[in-house]
Amino acid sequence: LGGGWGVCPPLPDPYRYVYSWHCPDGPGFSCPLLVDTTGAYFRRDGIAGNYLGGMSPPEEEEPDPSDLSVDQDFFRERVWPRLARRVPAFASLRPRGAWAGYYDHNAFDRNGVLGPHPKLENLFLAAGFSGHGLQHAPAAGRAVAELVVRGRYESLDLGRLGWRRLAEGERLEEDGV
Repeated sequence: LGGGWGVCPPLPDPYRYVYSWHCPDGPGFSCPLLVDTTGAYFRRDGIAGNYLGGMSPPEEEEPDPSDLSVDQDFFRERVWPRLARRVPAFASLRPRGAWAGYYDHNAFDRNGVLGPHPKLENLFLAAGFSGHGLQHAPAAGRAVAELVVRGRYESLDLGRLGWRRLAEGERLEEDGV
Protein backbone atom coordinates (compact mmCIF):
# COMPACT_ATOMS: atom_id res chain seq x y z
CA LEU A 1 0.00 0.00 0.00
CA GLY A 2 1.34 3.41 -0.88
CA GLY A 3 4.62 2.27 -2.42
CA GLY A 4 4.03 4.38 -5.52
CA TRP A 5 2.95 7.37 -3.43
CA GLY A 6 6.18 7.81 -1.54
CA VAL A 7 4.77 6.93 1.87
CA CYS A 8 4.14 3.35 2.80
CA PRO A 9 3.14 2.00 6.21
CA PRO A 10 5.39 -0.86 7.35
CA LEU A 11 2.88 -3.70 6.87
CA PRO A 12 4.76 -6.96 6.20
CA ASP A 13 3.01 -10.21 5.37
CA PRO A 14 3.66 -12.73 8.14
CA TYR A 15 0.97 -15.25 8.83
CA ARG A 16 -0.28 -17.15 11.81
CA TYR A 17 -1.90 -20.49 12.49
CA VAL A 18 -5.20 -20.69 14.34
CA TYR A 19 -6.12 -24.05 15.80
CA SER A 20 -9.48 -25.31 16.99
CA TRP A 21 -10.13 -28.05 19.51
CA HIS A 22 -12.83 -29.65 21.59
CA CYS A 23 -12.58 -30.03 25.35
CA PRO A 24 -15.89 -30.58 27.17
CA ASP A 25 -14.22 -30.08 30.58
CA GLY A 26 -12.47 -26.84 29.59
CA PRO A 27 -13.17 -23.38 31.04
CA GLY A 28 -16.79 -22.24 31.15
CA PHE A 29 -18.65 -19.35 29.62
CA SER A 30 -17.13 -16.76 31.92
CA CYS A 31 -13.62 -17.43 30.59
CA PRO A 32 -12.46 -14.46 28.50
CA LEU A 33 -9.86 -14.45 25.76
CA LEU A 34 -6.79 -15.58 27.68
CA VAL A 35 -3.22 -14.82 26.61
CA ASP A 36 -0.75 -16.78 28.70
CA THR A 37 2.59 -15.31 29.74
CA THR A 38 4.22 -17.81 27.34
CA GLY A 39 2.36 -16.24 24.40
CA ALA A 40 -0.15 -19.06 23.92
CA TYR A 41 -3.73 -17.82 23.74
CA PHE A 42 -7.23 -19.25 23.54
CA ARG A 43 -10.87 -18.32 23.68
CA ARG A 44 -14.14 -20.22 23.67
CA ASP A 45 -15.72 -20.86 20.30
CA GLY A 46 -19.44 -21.20 20.89
CA ILE A 47 -21.17 -23.12 23.66
CA ALA A 48 -20.28 -26.76 23.02
CA GLY A 49 -16.82 -27.05 24.59
CA ASN A 50 -14.99 -25.79 21.50
CA TYR A 51 -12.01 -23.42 21.58
CA LEU A 52 -9.75 -21.45 19.24
CA GLY A 53 -6.15 -20.54 19.94
CA GLY A 54 -2.54 -20.48 18.94
CA MET A 55 0.74 -18.71 19.54
CA SER A 56 3.15 -16.59 17.51
CA PRO A 57 6.40 -18.31 16.61
CA PRO A 58 9.73 -16.77 17.57
CA GLU A 59 10.77 -14.12 15.05
CA GLU A 60 13.60 -16.29 13.71
CA GLU A 61 11.10 -19.09 12.99
CA GLU A 62 8.51 -17.10 11.04
CA PRO A 63 6.85 -19.36 8.44
CA ASP A 64 7.36 -18.72 4.73
CA PRO A 65 4.51 -16.35 3.78
CA SER A 66 4.22 -17.89 0.31
CA ASP A 67 3.08 -21.22 1.79
CA LEU A 68 -0.15 -21.08 3.80
CA SER A 69 -0.11 -24.70 4.90
CA VAL A 70 -0.66 -25.29 8.62
CA ASP A 71 2.12 -26.71 10.75
CA GLN A 72 0.30 -29.25 12.96
CA ASP A 73 3.55 -30.11 14.77
CA PHE A 74 3.74 -26.51 16.00
CA PHE A 75 0.47 -27.07 17.83
CA ARG A 76 1.39 -30.49 19.23
CA GLU A 77 4.92 -29.55 20.29
CA ARG A 78 4.69 -25.88 21.24
CA VAL A 79 1.13 -24.67 21.77
CA TRP A 80 -0.66 -27.65 23.33
CA PRO A 81 1.86 -28.16 26.18
CA ARG A 82 1.57 -24.49 27.14
CA LEU A 83 -2.22 -24.62 27.04
CA ALA A 84 -2.25 -27.78 29.19
CA ARG A 85 0.04 -26.14 31.78
CA ARG A 86 -2.33 -23.17 31.99
CA VAL A 87 -5.57 -25.22 31.88
CA PRO A 88 -5.01 -28.82 33.02
CA ALA A 89 -8.24 -29.97 31.31
CA PHE A 90 -6.61 -29.12 27.97
CA ALA A 91 -4.22 -32.06 28.43
CA SER A 92 -7.04 -34.20 27.00
CA LEU A 93 -8.30 -31.82 24.32
CA ARG A 94 -9.16 -33.19 20.86
CA PRO A 95 -7.81 -31.14 17.93
CA ARG A 96 -10.55 -30.37 15.39
CA GLY A 97 -8.93 -28.30 12.67
CA ALA A 98 -6.74 -25.36 11.84
CA TRP A 99 -6.13 -22.66 9.29
CA ALA A 100 -3.47 -20.16 8.40
CA GLY A 101 -3.97 -16.53 7.49
CA TYR A 102 -2.00 -13.36 7.01
CA TYR A 103 -1.41 -11.28 10.10
CA ASP A 104 -1.86 -7.59 9.43
CA HIS A 105 0.49 -5.67 11.66
CA ASN A 106 2.59 -2.57 11.69
CA ALA A 107 6.21 -3.72 11.85
CA PHE A 108 7.34 -0.35 13.23
CA ASP A 109 5.69 -0.66 16.66
CA ARG A 110 2.94 -3.28 16.25
CA ASN A 111 0.15 -0.76 16.77
CA GLY A 112 -2.39 0.39 14.23
CA VAL A 113 -1.93 3.29 11.86
CA LEU A 114 -5.02 5.44 11.78
CA GLY A 115 -5.95 8.70 10.14
CA PRO A 116 -5.34 10.79 7.06
CA HIS A 117 -2.47 9.94 4.74
CA PRO A 118 0.28 12.57 5.02
CA LYS A 119 0.57 13.16 1.27
CA LEU A 120 -2.67 12.08 -0.35
CA GLU A 121 -5.67 14.24 0.35
CA ASN A 122 -8.87 12.31 1.08
CA LEU A 123 -7.12 9.01 1.79
CA PHE A 124 -7.71 7.70 5.28
CA LEU A 125 -6.14 4.57 6.68
CA ALA A 126 -7.03 2.16 9.46
CA ALA A 127 -4.55 -0.73 9.18
CA GLY A 128 -1.90 -2.73 10.97
CA PHE A 129 -3.81 -3.42 14.19
CA SER A 130 -2.48 -6.99 14.46
CA GLY A 131 -4.47 -9.17 16.82
CA HIS A 132 -6.21 -6.09 18.14
CA GLY A 133 -8.16 -5.56 14.92
CA LEU A 134 -11.42 -7.06 16.06
CA GLN A 135 -11.17 -5.38 19.44
CA HIS A 136 -10.32 -1.96 18.00
CA ALA A 137 -12.55 -2.04 14.91
CA PRO A 138 -15.55 -0.20 16.41
CA ALA A 139 -13.44 2.64 17.78
CA ALA A 140 -11.22 2.84 14.67
CA GLY A 141 -14.26 2.90 12.39
CA ARG A 142 -15.92 5.62 14.41
CA ALA A 143 -12.72 7.65 14.51
CA VAL A 144 -12.24 7.50 10.73
CA ALA A 145 -15.91 8.39 10.21
CA GLU A 146 -15.48 11.43 12.47
CA LEU A 147 -12.37 12.50 10.54
CA VAL A 148 -14.16 12.16 7.20
CA VAL A 149 -17.38 13.87 8.28
CA ARG A 150 -16.17 16.40 10.88
CA GLY A 151 -12.48 16.79 10.04
CA ARG A 152 -11.42 15.92 13.59
CA TYR A 153 -11.69 13.27 16.28
CA GLU A 154 -14.65 13.88 18.59
CA SER A 155 -15.34 10.76 20.67
CA LEU A 156 -11.73 9.73 21.30
CA ASP A 157 -8.58 11.54 20.27
CA LEU A 158 -6.68 8.80 18.45
CA GLY A 159 -4.05 11.15 17.05
CA ARG A 160 -1.32 9.07 18.72
CA LEU A 161 -2.05 6.32 16.18
CA GLY A 162 -1.41 8.68 13.24
CA TRP A 163 1.32 8.74 10.60
CA ARG A 164 3.36 11.38 12.45
CA ARG A 165 4.88 8.84 14.84
CA LEU A 166 6.13 6.75 11.90
CA ALA A 167 7.61 9.78 10.14
CA GLU A 168 9.29 10.98 13.34
CA GLY A 169 10.42 7.54 14.49
CA GLU A 170 8.41 7.67 17.73
CA ARG A 171 7.22 4.20 18.68
CA LEU A 172 3.99 3.76 20.57
CA GLU A 173 5.15 1.07 22.96
CA GLU A 174 2.81 -1.61 24.25
CA ASP A 175 4.26 -4.84 25.62
CA GLY A 176 1.07 -6.87 25.24
CA VAL A 177 1.08 -6.86 21.43
